[in-house]
Amino acid sequence: MIHHISIAAKNPLRVANALAELWHGAVYPFSPISGGYIVRDFDEHGTAIEIYPLGTKLAPTTGNREVVHNSISSKLSPFHAAISVLVDQERIEQIARREGWFVQLCDRGPFQVVEFWVENQLLLELLPPNLTAQYLEFTQPQNTNQFFGTPITA
Repeated sequence: MIHHISIAAKNPLRVANALAELWHGAVYPFSPISGGYIVRDFDEHGTAIEIYPLGTKLAPTTGNREVVHNSISSKLSPFHAAISVLVDQERIEQIARREGWFVQLCDRGPFQVVEFWVENQLLLELLPPNLTAQYLEFTQPQNTNQFFGTPITA
């Protein structure tokens, strides 16, 4: 179970508000990171997304993590997350268009997702209610094994 993730954004508050709208959640200042916000949807898993200013880096250190700011940041990364949302595809597309972000329905083979490109640089694969069951069916061991083959054992 992934309980929370953190992402970076050029405009953390704008991104936080858009994500809260998708979840019917709430936005709070995230005091450990200056200029950061946390979005909570108050589900039974404690799901949250922390949004940091672009250029924020977390570094390992003894005790609490160290926060480093770097003005040079890669625009694109391999990071993405699949997230179930409470709104339908039409509402997702409305929010993306309003924000000026790329959005599209994509077929991943065994399931579909709505690609929601936060600030046109961070991919969130959104699963509105009508697509969630399809994704969860794919994640069952027999279906995953059929698609990917036999798991690699260490």
